[in-house]
Amino acid sequence: MKFLLGLQNKQRKLFEKGGKLERLYPLFEAGDTFLFTPDHVTRGASHVRDAIDLKRMMSIVVVGLAPCMLMAMYNTGYQAHLAIAAGAAPLANWRTAMMQAMGLAFDPNSVLACFAHGALYYVPVYIVTLVAGGLFEALFAVVRKHDINEGFLVTSALFPLTLPATIPLWQVALGIIFGVVVGKEVFGGTGMNIFNPALTARAFLYFAYPAQISGDKVWIAAETAAGADGYSGATWLAVLKDQGMAGINDPSLGGRTPVDWWSAFLGFEPGSMGETSALFCLIGAAVLIATGVGSWRTMLGCLVGSAAMVVVFNVVAFAGWSENAYYAVPLYWHWVIGGFAFAAVFMATDPVSSPFTETGKFIYGCCIGLLGILIREVNPAYPGSWMLVILFMNMFAPLIDHYLVRANIKRRMVRYAA
Repeated sequence: MKFLLGLQNKQRKLFEKGGKLERLYPLFEAGDTFLFTPDHVTRGASHVRDAIDLKRMMSIVVVGLAPCMLMAMYNTGYQAHLAIAAGAAPLANWRTAMMQAMGLAFDPNSVLACFAHGALYYVPVYIVTLVAGGLFEALFAVVRKHDINEGFLVTSALFPLTLPATIPLWQVALGIIFGVVVGKEVFGGTGMNIFNPALTARAFLYFAYPAQISGDKVWIAAETAAGADGYSGATWLAVLKDQGMAGINDPSLGGRTPVDWWSAFLGFEPGSMGETSALFCLIGAAVLIATGVGSWRTMLGCLVGSAAMVVVFNVVAFAGWSENAYYAVPLYWHWVIGGFAFAAVFMATDPVSSPFTETGKFIYGCCIGLLGILIREVNPAYPGSWMLVILFMNMFAPLIDHYLVRANIKRRMVRYAA
């Protein structure tokens, strides 16, 4: 590390003011502060220097996301192998050639084969996200002459996890560029944006190219010799929505596995690559809460709000006021099916686009839980409602903080008889 630090310091003068590469200083600074602790020192009055800076805080979020990334690769391959086992032979393409070169069969019982096949879908999406989004992040930093914002570390990790495995790579590039530019840079960069950039990018694709990213069916990464680009199967959320609890033990998902709670909790269900596993989201939640990076109040609020709304619909169903079988689905299913856990742990807790007050974080989470379940239950067009709900609540986060701060000021004025 000393050798690397010395080499870095020798190149520093080329990028600092007056150097030949002065305009590229943001690129140098990004690498320097990512590898080493920043050497900036506050001059003047005494101060407390924290060992953690923004880059390291964002790096912790990426560490929390790592289990979901691994699950994204494994489950993508696992779902593909299940579909291939029930259908035609896999199509001859570069992915098939890579699997054959590694001596791996399309076997759902092989952990290595599932992981490798899933990686051939996930890794290209992640690389395109890093290259396209990172290019525009660096471009804005160079033009504005400020440091490269560290928030892109998290945005680039979150965005691929919210996408289906068969998303075209050019759409991935368009989406992340939209998220970086329109969702963040137009507001001034990290810390100034009012919307979550990763969700902004996904919302753009959701409305611009709905055939590839929305609907009650999901495209599974199973290209077959029959000519299809993917295997279309109903999501488990769609099965519950159409059949209620009667569809739980119905093995009718294209000859594949029936819906069961334990598989949903572990994440062995079709859907967006990294949003399916409640277990790995819980591991990420433990990392974020233990390090103080993610707000447990926001997560708790999501649980409380969703529980309250589910109870309301359960009462409606059991009282016979509605014949909608989905209203009777119990709470423990809503928490593991679809992207609820991922949204509550990683999306809702974004420190920039959520409230800053502690009470506000809980209220914010409650509203997300309430509205998310409400839309999921009532509106059949948006079964996966968490993306839109969080973006909607992003707009109200400053308002929540405003009224809480005003209320606190009034209490203090009364307390001190001012």
